Amino acid sequence: MTGGAGRLAGTRAAVTGAGGPMGRAIAARLLASGSLEGLALTDISGTRLSATVEALSAIYPAVRIIGLRGDVTVEGEAKAFAGTALDVLGGIDMLVNVVGGIRSQRLYTPFLDMSAEQWRATFDLNLMGNFHLVQAFAPGMLERGEGRIVNLASIVFGAEAGQVDYAAAKAAVASMTRSLAAEFAPAITVNAVAPGLTRTSVTAAMPKAEGDKLVAAAFNRRMAEPEEIAEAVAFFCQDANRFVTGEILAVSGGIHPHL
Repeated sequence: MTGGAGRLAGTRAAVTGAGGPMGRAIAARLLASGSLEGLALTDISGTRLSATVEALSAIYPAVRIIGLRGDVTVEGEAKAFAGTALDVLGGIDMLVNVVGGIRSQRLYTPFLDMSAEQWRATFDLNLMGNFHLVQAFAPGMLERGEGRIVNLASIVFGAEAGQVDYAAAKAAVASMTRSLAAEFAPAITVNAVAPGLTRTSVTAAMPKAEGDKLVAAAFNRRMAEPEEIAEAVAFFCQDANRFVTGEILAVSGGIHPHL
């Protein structure tokens, strides 16, 4: 896997959560680099995933783009996706773990009102997909001597009242990122992007008062666009940045983790 002009050339990438705005933007940005020869996408929604594959295939007909619906937090479904990606594309050189979120109908849940089921479900949603797919794809990267893994954390990994489950799970993603960077060096770089409030389907359904409060906390008083998160992911995937590993990059309009 070699590249010039700061990009990975002739590589195969896998992106989870590819049916949502952030996952689709990341997949599109990686394709726009001109470096990909294959792209494997998955999402829990078959409808959203099909729309992403169709849209991107129309723009990049020369790239082999495959989609497999699945819940990557479930071991069997994650293995099915990984097996298909490896069989069809012959390997995966870049893995972007997008799947995550809050397992609740409410954006904020006071800790003393939180159920054990919500706590476990939030950790599963934010960590198990990463666990399954790193185990599936890292061996091939190590064998080839090069690879990129990018995880999606969150700016709240430093702590957030009312989101104790989500903040703790994203702190675990950040810790996992640095631990894997140490374990897989020098062959694989492992980094994380920590978005702030980003325009997605979740924030679209957010009560206006909550959204306004979070927007006001950013220096530039707006949400991030999914494409801005995608640019940070692409930064970590470029050959020119292959000495960058174990980093957690906040894309949050100036908000920093405050633990």
